[in-house]
Amino acid sequence: MKISIQKIVRSDDYQFDEIVDISEIESWNNDIRQISPVQVKGHANMQGDQITCYIKMIGTMVLPCARSLIDVQYPFEVDTVEVFSTNPYYQAEDDSEIHPVDGEMLDLEPYIKENVLLEIPFRVFASEEEIEKYGLNSGEGWEVVSEQPQEDTIDPRMRKLQSLLDEKENKENQ
Repeated sequence: MKISIQKIVRSDDYQFDEIVDISEIESWNNDIRQISPVQVKGHANMQGDQITCYIKMIGTMVLPCARSLIDVQYPFEVDTVEVFSTNPYYQAEDDSEIHPVDGEMLDLEPYIKENVLLEIPFRVFASEEEIEKYGLNSGEGWEVVSEQPQEDTIDPRMRKLQSLLDEKENKENQ
Protein backbone atom coordinates (compact mmCIF):
# COMPACT_ATOMS: atom_id res chain seq x y z
CA MET A 1 0.00 0.00 0.00
CA LYS A 2 1.78 3.05 -1.26
CA ILE A 3 0.75 6.66 -0.80
CA SER A 4 2.22 9.59 -2.65
CA ILE A 5 3.79 12.07 -0.28
CA GLN A 6 2.50 14.89 -2.50
CA LYS A 7 -1.10 13.77 -1.81
CA ILE A 8 -0.45 14.03 1.91
CA VAL A 9 1.22 17.46 1.53
CA ARG A 10 -1.69 18.83 -0.54
CA SER A 11 -4.30 17.57 1.92
CA ASP A 12 -4.65 18.72 5.53
CA ASP A 13 -5.83 15.26 6.54
CA TYR A 14 -5.35 12.61 3.83
CA GLN A 15 -7.90 9.77 4.25
CA PHE A 16 -7.33 6.23 2.98
CA ASP A 17 -9.34 3.01 3.01
CA GLU A 18 -7.95 0.03 1.08
CA ILE A 19 -7.94 -3.76 1.08
CA VAL A 20 -4.35 -5.06 1.27
CA ASP A 21 -3.26 -8.62 0.47
CA ILE A 22 -0.48 -9.64 2.86
CA SER A 23 -0.84 -13.39 2.31
CA GLU A 24 2.92 -13.76 1.82
CA ILE A 25 3.33 -13.76 5.62
CA GLU A 26 1.70 -17.22 5.63
CA SER A 27 4.97 -18.64 4.30
CA TRP A 28 7.06 -16.98 7.00
CA ASN A 29 8.02 -18.84 10.16
CA ASN A 30 4.88 -18.19 12.22
CA ASP A 31 1.61 -19.93 13.13
CA ILE A 32 -0.54 -18.21 10.50
CA ARG A 33 -2.05 -20.86 8.24
CA GLN A 34 -4.13 -18.42 6.24
CA ILE A 35 -4.90 -14.71 6.34
CA SER A 36 -7.68 -12.88 4.59
CA PRO A 37 -7.03 -9.57 2.84
CA VAL A 38 -6.74 -6.88 5.49
CA GLN A 39 -8.84 -3.74 5.45
CA VAL A 40 -6.56 -0.79 6.14
CA LYS A 41 -8.13 2.55 6.85
CA GLY A 42 -7.01 5.72 8.50
CA HIS A 43 -5.59 9.13 7.83
CA ALA A 44 -2.24 10.81 7.47
CA ASN A 45 -1.12 14.36 8.04
CA MET A 46 2.14 16.21 7.72
CA GLN A 47 3.72 18.63 10.17
CA GLY A 48 7.06 20.01 9.13
CA ASP A 49 9.05 17.11 7.74
CA GLN A 50 7.17 14.43 9.70
CA ILE A 51 4.22 12.41 8.45
CA THR A 52 1.97 10.85 11.06
CA CYS A 53 -0.25 7.95 9.95
CA TYR A 54 -3.13 6.76 12.11
CA ILE A 55 -3.90 3.27 10.87
CA LYS A 56 -6.64 0.75 11.69
CA MET A 57 -6.25 -2.81 10.35
CA ILE A 58 -9.14 -5.29 10.36
CA GLY A 59 -8.95 -8.88 9.20
CA THR A 60 -9.09 -12.57 10.05
CA MET A 61 -6.29 -15.08 10.34
CA VAL A 62 -6.45 -18.85 10.69
CA LEU A 63 -4.30 -20.26 13.49
CA PRO A 64 -3.87 -23.79 14.88
CA CYS A 65 -5.74 -24.75 18.06
CA ALA A 66 -3.30 -25.31 20.93
CA ARG A 67 -5.08 -28.53 21.99
CA SER A 68 -6.20 -30.16 18.76
CA LEU A 69 -4.32 -28.34 15.96
CA ILE A 70 -7.55 -27.77 14.02
CA ASP A 71 -7.99 -24.44 12.23
CA VAL A 72 -9.34 -21.59 14.35
CA GLN A 73 -10.60 -18.34 12.83
CA TYR A 74 -9.04 -15.46 14.77
CA PRO A 75 -10.44 -12.01 13.93
CA PHE A 76 -8.17 -9.08 14.73
CA GLU A 77 -8.40 -5.31 14.83
CA VAL A 78 -5.22 -3.30 15.29
CA ASP A 79 -4.92 0.43 15.84
CA THR A 80 -1.48 1.94 15.42
CA VAL A 81 0.28 5.23 14.84
CA GLU A 82 3.36 5.31 12.61
CA VAL A 83 5.59 8.37 12.24
CA PHE A 84 7.79 8.95 9.17
CA SER A 85 10.43 11.57 8.41
CA THR A 86 10.85 13.05 4.93
CA ASN A 87 14.05 14.84 5.94
CA PRO A 88 16.79 13.43 3.65
CA TYR A 89 19.37 13.95 6.42
CA TYR A 90 17.42 12.07 9.06
CA GLN A 91 19.31 9.02 10.32
CA ALA A 92 17.10 6.55 12.18
CA GLU A 93 18.51 5.14 15.36
CA ASP A 94 17.93 1.47 16.16
CA ASP A 95 15.35 2.18 18.87
CA SER A 96 13.73 5.14 17.08
CA GLU A 97 10.00 5.14 16.46
CA ILE A 98 10.41 7.47 13.47
CA HIS A 99 10.88 5.75 10.13
CA PRO A 100 12.80 7.39 7.27
CA VAL A 101 11.07 7.75 3.88
CA ASP A 102 12.98 6.99 0.70
CA GLY A 103 11.72 8.64 -2.46
CA GLU A 104 8.31 10.18 -3.14
CA MET A 105 6.14 7.24 -2.03
CA LEU A 106 5.25 6.20 1.49
CA ASP A 107 5.03 2.37 1.63
CA LEU A 108 2.87 1.24 4.55
CA GLU A 109 2.87 -2.48 3.71
CA PRO A 110 5.92 -3.47 5.84
CA TYR A 111 4.37 -1.73 8.86
CA ILE A 112 1.01 -3.40 8.24
CA LYS A 113 2.72 -6.82 8.16
CA GLU A 114 4.72 -6.03 11.29
CA ASN A 115 1.64 -5.01 13.27
CA VAL A 116 -0.36 -8.05 12.13
CA LEU A 117 2.49 -10.34 13.18
CA LEU A 118 2.57 -8.65 16.58
CA GLU A 119 -1.15 -9.39 16.92
CA ILE A 120 -0.69 -13.19 16.77
CA PRO A 121 -1.75 -14.54 20.18
CA PHE A 122 0.43 -16.95 22.14
CA ARG A 123 -2.21 -19.67 21.71
CA VAL A 124 -5.82 -20.03 20.65
CA PHE A 125 -8.37 -22.71 21.47
CA ALA A 126 -11.13 -24.11 19.31
CA SER A 127 -14.64 -24.07 20.74
CA GLU A 128 -16.14 -27.29 22.10
CA GLU A 129 -18.57 -27.36 19.14
CA GLU A 130 -15.69 -27.30 16.65
CA ILE A 131 -13.86 -30.07 18.47
CA GLU A 132 -17.01 -32.20 18.56
CA LYS A 133 -17.64 -31.46 14.87
CA TYR A 134 -14.29 -33.03 14.00
CA GLY A 135 -14.82 -35.90 16.44
CA LEU A 136 -11.75 -35.08 18.50
CA ASN A 137 -13.27 -35.81 21.92
CA SER A 138 -12.62 -39.55 21.82
CA GLY A 139 -10.98 -42.29 19.84
CA GLU A 140 -10.17 -45.95 20.10
CA GLY A 141 -9.26 -46.52 23.73
CA TRP A 142 -9.18 -42.86 24.80
CA GLU A 143 -11.38 -39.84 25.48
CA VAL A 144 -10.88 -36.24 26.55
CA VAL A 145 -11.57 -35.73 30.24
CA SER A 146 -12.56 -32.26 31.34
CA GLU A 147 -11.02 -30.69 34.40
CA GLN A 148 -14.42 -29.75 35.79
CA PRO A 149 -15.24 -31.40 39.10
CA GLN A 150 -17.60 -34.30 38.63
CA GLU A 151 -20.07 -35.62 41.13
CA ASP A 152 -18.78 -38.31 43.46
CA THR A 153 -18.99 -41.53 41.55
CA ILE A 154 -17.78 -44.80 42.91
CA ASP A 155 -15.31 -46.85 40.96
CA PRO A 156 -17.10 -50.12 40.09
CA ARG A 157 -14.15 -52.05 41.49
CA MET A 158 -14.56 -50.34 44.86
CA ARG A 159 -18.35 -50.47 45.05
CA LYS A 160 -18.29 -53.51 47.41
CA LEU A 161 -15.90 -51.73 49.77
CA GLN A 162 -18.10 -48.63 49.72
CA SER A 163 -21.12 -50.71 50.70
CA LEU A 164 -19.17 -52.10 53.68
CA LEU A 165 -18.24 -48.54 54.75
CA ASP A 166 -21.86 -47.42 54.38
CA GLU A 167 -23.01 -50.32 56.59
CA LYS A 168 -20.40 -49.41 59.21
CA GLU A 169 -21.54 -45.75 59.23
CA ASN A 170 -25.18 -46.77 59.54
CA LYS A 171 -24.35 -48.95 62.59
CA GLU A 172 -22.42 -46.09 64.23
CA ASN A 173 -25.24 -43.58 63.63
CA GLN A 174 -27.88 -45.81 65.26
